[in-house]
Amino acid sequence: MPITEILDRNVREYPDDICLVEINPEVKEVRRVTWKEYELMEPNPTTHYRREITWHVMNEKANRFANLLISRGIKKGDKVAILLMNCLEWLPIYFGILKTGALAVPLNFRYAPDEIEYCVKIADVDILVFGPEFIGRVEEIADNISKNRLLFYVGDNCPTFAEDYAAMTANCSSLSPDIKLTDSDDAAIYFSSGTTGFPKAILHNHESLMHSCKVEQNHHGQSKDDVFLCIPPLYHTGAKMHWFGSLLSGSKAILLKGTKPEYILEAVSKEKCTIVWLLVPWAQDILEAIDSGKVKLSDYELDQWRLMHIGAQPVPPSLIKRWKDYFPNHQYDTNYGLSESIGPGCVHLGVDNIHKVGAIGKAGYGWETKIVDENGNTVNRGEVGELCVKGPGVMTCYYHDKKATDEVLKGDWLFTGDMAEEDEDGFIFLVDRKKDVIISGGENIYPVQIEDFIRTNNAVHDVAVIGLPDKRLGEITCAVIEVKENHLLTEEEVDEFCMKLPRYKRPRKIIFADIPRNPTGKIEKPRLREMYAGGSVVDAQNRG
Repeated sequence: MPITEILDRNVREYPDDICLVEINPEVKEVRRVTWKEYELMEPNPTTHYRREITWHVMNEKANRFANLLISRGIKKGDKVAILLMNCLEWLPIYFGILKTGALAVPLNFRYAPDEIEYCVKIADVDILVFGPEFIGRVEEIADNISKNRLLFYVGDNCPTFAEDYAAMTANCSSLSPDIKLTDSDDAAIYFSSGTTGFPKAILHNHESLMHSCKVEQNHHGQSKDDVFLCIPPLYHTGAKMHWFGSLLSGSKAILLKGTKPEYILEAVSKEKCTIVWLLVPWAQDILEAIDSGKVKLSDYELDQWRLMHIGAQPVPPSLIKRWKDYFPNHQYDTNYGLSESIGPGCVHLGVDNIHKVGAIGKAGYGWETKIVDENGNTVNRGEVGELCVKGPGVMTCYYHDKKATDEVLKGDWLFTGDMAEEDEDGFIFLVDRKKDVIISGGENIYPVQIEDFIRTNNAVHDVAVIGLPDKRLGEITCAVIEVKENHLLTEEEVDEFCMKLPRYKRPRKIIFADIPRNPTGKIEKPRLREMYAGGSVVDAQNRG
């Protein structure tokens, strides 16, 4: 069943129920605030901006945009790109595209002009929809991409090189277009993180999107009474496809702009959120704000918050231990997925398995897994190999890239590029990215294992371990450490702390610096290698 039919069902069953709320605590104005004047606008009414829409209104907006697209010649199989920050318009636009039979092409809000141009061209995009934050970037490439393409603008003060979305949709029909869709029809093109160069275009069909709805609800049991707090960007499969659990249950979701601990806790408190999906840095920030006294949990109503889950990157076990100290009644889950295999988790820990924190879990709902050696043979439990997954959510292909597709799709199996091992109970532990493994003196070293250990130091806010070229050993391990605010940490103290590690795993070089992460929380290791390796070979220090 195409995912658009779930929206149609929600309109029939819950037309007047609120489906989406947008909150921006950083906008210095008060307007469009409802729901008991946002609980009387306490404590600071000058910093709240809140909008909401019902399922009926969301569907009506989607239909109007779909009919606008059809009037401009968009047909089944065409592509429409979305370059927007999280907002109430995002999901109606997404579903409007799908209702025409066209493919939605979400774009990363951090893309530079040349990356936007690249993605628009590689995905054969016919229309680009963009918001006010991107006027400068789109204007820079407008002459290159506007030939045979339309530019639609969402926001106030439409630039001259684009057409006004609000004005154009106002007079379009609010009835759903009569376009027949099947599970096998192409639905969306997502882009890989692009941390190793320009991103790859990942093609998914409607069956894949629909399966993500089922996976998310199966894993986290969303009911009509749940309220999901969505903070990560909707262009990413993780955020949107976790929201698909709310779509399937007909429940409310909150789009929060801003990641400060007080913003998150206030949104949970006032909107009565029950499910919150966090990235590792945001969870760390909340814990440190509590530790330092910057926020007091007693100031918020949090009893209804039942589930905190994390995805998109390895989760340090020490973080979850600290989290449970403050939130002992929370269920916890971690999800492992790729844009190539939908967001909600082809592997997940499961809320009943907190005793296995550190593992990414077992095969998710409707998924199969295996771990293989370099020849594609399944390894024994306890041995490290490449994680492979199979299920209805695997991508169709890398669009216009058969070579790259053939490298990762082998039969029905997706080779993830992640190194993993399975314990005696069948739980999978992510060891590292295949390309991030450090080979030092012939020994394979997995940075995630060292990072998890160093994070247990109370002075460490974040850490990334990378390999630096070395004349004698080939590579050495380098730990880039971001120290917590108001804490001190010396190289000698790190050396002493790491004496508990096996000798070959101890970092040979220590750098104190900020850790760059992309919008989905993943450490940008290629950037760190470029910054600190620079292509030069260094001599290893005889340490430890």
